[in-house]
Amino acid sequence: MARLIALQDLATEILGRSAGCQRFVVAIAGPPGAGKSTVSASLCEAINAIEPDAAAVVPMDGFHLDNAILDQMDMRKRKGSPPTFDCAGLELLLQRLRASGDDVVIPLFDRKLDLARAGAAIVGRQTRILLVEGNYLLLDQAPWDRLQPLFDLSVFLEVDRTELENRLVQRWLGYGYNVGSAQARALSNDIPNAELVLEKSRPADFRVLN
Repeated sequence: MARLIALQDLATEILGRSAGCQRFVVAIAGPPGAGKSTVSASLCEAINAIEPDAAAVVPMDGFHLDNAILDQMDMRKRKGSPPTFDCAGLELLLQRLRASGDDVVIPLFDRKLDLARAGAAIVGRQTRILLVEGNYLLLDQAPWDRLQPLFDLSVFLEVDRTELENRLVQRWLGYGYNVGSAQARALSNDIPNAELVLEKSRPADFRVLN
């Protein structure tokens, strides 16, 4: 069973477990709206405050398929669901990050442009702790289950269900949708994706209430 841990204690835990490791890869998973990006950024900052340049964030969202491809697949309305990501590409990047002693270029997702940008960031060779964040990192379904051996530690963010739904609706309101449209977007895609993550993810090493 996953151990409940406070976010402020997680940085110390990761530093302790990663001592002596050339690369230590942490999966930070949770449903959409759980705050993975915010938590990962805060955790990275906390780790680097203790050990400068030790950690970097690697977002799964850099492997979103392009909208043109989703249109060809008739999957634009389900953007953000598991089939709309290049899981094999993420797997190869994680393998490279684990093995490489050099700088590694990674893609990032630009929410304003609604597309992934190749070569958008660099993980430096001196970076030994990688905080990989994404919805489906612990999903116990093919092809996502192939990622399991690539993580040294896993963290799952838990959010009250009502709060999660409110956050997902607020996200679309922030993009200019009216209340009805925002609720429809959340119910048709985000919430089914969240339910999948909650029901089909493997137990993590740690749980964080967020």
